[in-house]
Amino acid sequence: MKKLEGKTAIVTGSGRGIGQAIALKLAREGAKVMVNDLDAGPAEETIAKIRALGSEARSCLGDVTAADFGTRIVKDTLDAFGGIDIIVNNAGYAWDGVIQKMTDEQWYAMLDVHATAPFRILRAASDFIRTAAKKEKEEGRSFNRKVVNISSIAGMFGNAGQMGYSAGKAAIVGMTKTMSKEWGRYQVNVNCVAFGLIQTRMTQPVGSGAAVAKIGEREVKMGIQPEFIEFMNKMIPLGRGGTPEEAAGAVYLLCIPESDYISGELLLASGGFVM
Repeated sequence: MKKLEGKTAIVTGSGRGIGQAIALKLAREGAKVMVNDLDAGPAEETIAKIRALGSEARSCLGDVTAADFGTRIVKDTLDAFGGIDIIVNNAGYAWDGVIQKMTDEQWYAMLDVHATAPFRILRAASDFIRTAAKKEKEEGRSFNRKVVNISSIAGMFGNAGQMGYSAGKAAIVGMTKTMSKEWGRYQVNVNCVAFGLIQTRMTQPVGSGAAVAKIGEREVKMGIQPEFIEFMNKMIPLGRGGTPEEAAGAVYLLCIPESDYISGELLLASGGFVM
């Protein structure tokens, strides 16, 4: 039997990159997945891949920072699948700048996507979590649900030019530790994975061919300086950045039954790199 057979997972930002790899990894082990992306095209691509694996998937499109998004994705998931067993708060992006050039808009955008959006999703899920846990206890049934929040080594150690991004990624670590204490009584494991250099469109070399993400009416250039990529590859003990599939593997470890007694922890998926 597959390790996640019968489970339902929410994975935000799962139309591309790491999020898609996480969604596929969970689906490969039997989970039904609520896919999220800003755009229909990437979401439908992920759904098609999940269905090809023999699992179920639906989509909840839209910006995770919208005030009603948390309520909407929780309702859509319950309506579609009848329950929630795994929540992966993965959606995010970097909008960089040194502090003297960083606007209030940039600062709040980073806090909104990396901290406020996960907060709203977990708050929206709390009624279901508490009610389901109480019912299961009364019936003599017990099993663990999982929350995995996504952070970054920038949130742990800081990174020049990423004041807002680092602050948002540090905030999700504190949220993780707090929620592990609040939701432990409901048999929910709440953990966090901090990624290092993972090979996605966010970490490709900047230049004329660099990707541009459209966030609402805003266009944000993706990518980092080639010199920094070269430096990172030299500093990573494993000698390279990770793949999205390797990043997904770290999240998967915290979703399976073998991690039922692990909660409130921060796991680095950085190839051994620490500052």
